[in-house]
Amino acid sequence: MTPSKYAPGALSPTRDHQVGLPARRAAASLLNAVLQKKQPLDDVLGRSQDGGFMFDLPVRDRALARAIVGTSLRRRGEIDQVLNNFLERGLPAKAGALYPILLSGAAQLLFMNVPPHAAIDLAVRLAQWDPKAKRYDKLVNAVLRRVSEKGEGIAASLDAARVNTPDWLWNRWVRTWGEERAHAIAAAHVVEPPLDLTVKSGPEMWAERLGGRVLPTGSVRLLPKGRIEDLEGFNEGEWWVQDAAASLPAKLLGDLKGKRVADLCAAPGGKTAQLVLAGASVVAVDGSKTRLGVLAGNLKRHGLEVETVQADASRWQPQERFDAILLDAPCSSTGTIRRHPDIPYLKTEKDITELAAIQTRLLDNAVSLLKPGGTLVYSTCSLEPEEGEAQVAALMARNPALRLDPIRPDEPFGETQWTKDSGCLRTFPFELALDSPEWSGMDGFFAARLTLQG
Repeated sequence: MTPSKYAPGALSPTRDHQVGLPARRAAASLLNAVLQKKQPLDDVLGRSQDGGFMFDLPVRDRALARAIVGTSLRRRGEIDQVLNNFLERGLPAKAGALYPILLSGAAQLLFMNVPPHAAIDLAVRLAQWDPKAKRYDKLVNAVLRRVSEKGEGIAASLDAARVNTPDWLWNRWVRTWGEERAHAIAAAHVVEPPLDLTVKSGPEMWAERLGGRVLPTGSVRLLPKGRIEDLEGFNEGEWWVQDAAASLPAKLLGDLKGKRVADLCAAPGGKTAQLVLAGASVVAVDGSKTRLGVLAGNLKRHGLEVETVQADASRWQPQERFDAILLDAPCSSTGTIRRHPDIPYLKTEKDITELAAIQTRLLDNAVSLLKPGGTLVYSTCSLEPEEGEAQVAALMARNPALRLDPIRPDEPFGETQWTKDSGCLRTFPFELALDSPEWSGMDGFFAARLTLQG
């Protein structure tokens, strides 16, 4: 029977908050949703904060829960190897939240500098609260005590980049990019990324106000701290969160003043806002009513107007054709693992194949929406060639009137390593190296620019 919060010896709400248990309980619940129920972390976070188990948590506890989850996922491979040294019989079956409790407890001990007495005591209390894990509370205590005593030495002996990357991804990246580059990609995922903003104007001013720095892309980079909504300029719509790499595809369309542009798969609207600010008349298309609502709300906050259309972008056929189209297609998102450490545990090889088929349909329809002489920029936040270079090659083979418009080495702000011999843009998570790891990195992106001959 689950202990009632009113029962003798149960954790009262007041004491609960004093010992820090709510944040740990939230972290274990989030990890359980991601790793056992295969739910995207952002979705679970959104639901839990809107009315779930994080709804009434103080801001500080919410931040701690997110930090524990992020560290647990980024360092999962190392933590698992450490835990396995002390779980002689492995994890027991039907043990409820036992694994998320051990994972999050070890993350705090090994990588978050939480005092052992606090991390272990809270993990034991958390196990005692769970109906199926409570009979393993002594196991939690014993394992985490050994982690606190010997775990750091074991973790230090491991190749963090390799062991924190699931085999299916590691093997794929080695085949595609070579072992050295695969290792650099994986190493970038261990570090919590900085926060990049695209500003409507005055990047130098906003960098000074917010304590950040201006990147070669014109983005403003900050070290994450506190709620994004509390930063100056958010409520006024002066900027939006957008990785530096994600800001590049819209800029590849060049001068857009007076041009009619379609933004396909447009939500949440960061690239849409870029297109509007560049002077284009934009039609933003997305298949999801909910996501389109988010886009509309974001654009309203920025004081920008666009026409929005809820439609399947692989079938949508408006009467008028476009001067330019931006298609940032749904993809495996393997280029964004540094920001979304749940991706390696949610996606599979099969997902890449299925998403590539969707991208093919989107591209074929996008070409049919172009005016003769029009420009198409296709992009994905994926490191997989099936979703990038191979898609473009196949598209051109199907459409003899399409020509690749090579991206010049000087176009991406002088960062010549981002342009490839293929004439496409390709960024990696280990690039944009600044003076320290916490300030460095960018999402892995692919982009190609094509024109339809008249």
